[in-house]
Amino acid sequence: MLSQIVRPMVQTQLRLLANSRATRSTLISTVAQWLSFLGVRAQVTELDAGAGKIRIALTVDKPEAADPRDWQQILYNLQQSETEAELLSTSAANFTPQQQSKMQRLLAYLIQIGEPGHSVDWNTLYPQLQALGLDEPTLLGIRSALKVPQSLDDLIEGLDSDVAAVALPKAVSIAMLDKRVNSSEDQALTTLLKAMREQQEVGC
Repeated sequence: MLSQIVRPMVQTQLRLLANSRATRSTLISTVAQWLSFLGVRAQVTELDAGAGKIRIALTVDKPEAADPRDWQQILYNLQQSETEAELLSTSAANFTPQQQSKMQRLLAYLIQIGEPGHSVDWNTLYPQLQALGLDEPTLLGIRSALKVPQSLDDLIEGLDSDVAAVALPKAVSIAMLDKRVNSSEDQALTTLLKAMREQQEVGC
């Protein structure tokens, strides 16, 4: 079931990249997520080590789920001159306070159902969430949301597609922190994907 949730998400991620004004920096931040849980065809073209780290260069082919037009747009965007100062077209940093709260509560819900009946060890969880690329305001919002039980029905109601598109890959990463997906996590990810797709169809 996880693959059925994750693979369609590639198309959404590609569309975000195709419409981004900062495709290069956006791609850098998302490619690690792609390779961790998606069947992206990639070839390592360079690998070396230094300063306690491994450096890898990759050549990535068009994923099967990609719309050819989106893929061509991404290639075109990468060839254009860009600066780090350019704003992302779809980013949690550009969300309204209500959208930010919704995403934080969604991610808190995934954490809560990951180990039901167990209290969250924030000192252990915090660096794991940092490693997923979550910024400090989002982390603080998640910590606050963890203090009360979250309801999936309430979170899905009125969920807009931008929030769903940004939250879904983070939600999958959170569900995979313990290298497994329980039935509650599977249901939540499936529901989130369904809600996102329904919103996108309405917007078409």
